[in-house]
Amino acid sequence: MAREELTRLTGNGNGECGQGDCPNVYRTESGSFIVQGDVSHAFDPPAGEGLVEIPEAVLREAIRALGW
Repeated sequence: MAREELTRLTGNGNGECGQGDCPNVYRTESGSFIVQGDVSHAFDPPAGEGLVEIPEAVLREAIRALGW
């Protein structure tokens, strides 16, 4: 899946992001979410999974963008 196929929900001109190099939340065509953030080593996830850490403000922005 290419980034162009995703709907970006965060980091659109709020002064904190915008260059594609910071925490963001994306929505796929099927309605699932892709989260971009710093790799977390809080614990070892199951094979094939990964952990990322994003600021609370990014999650709040995604929720606002979805109108939840």
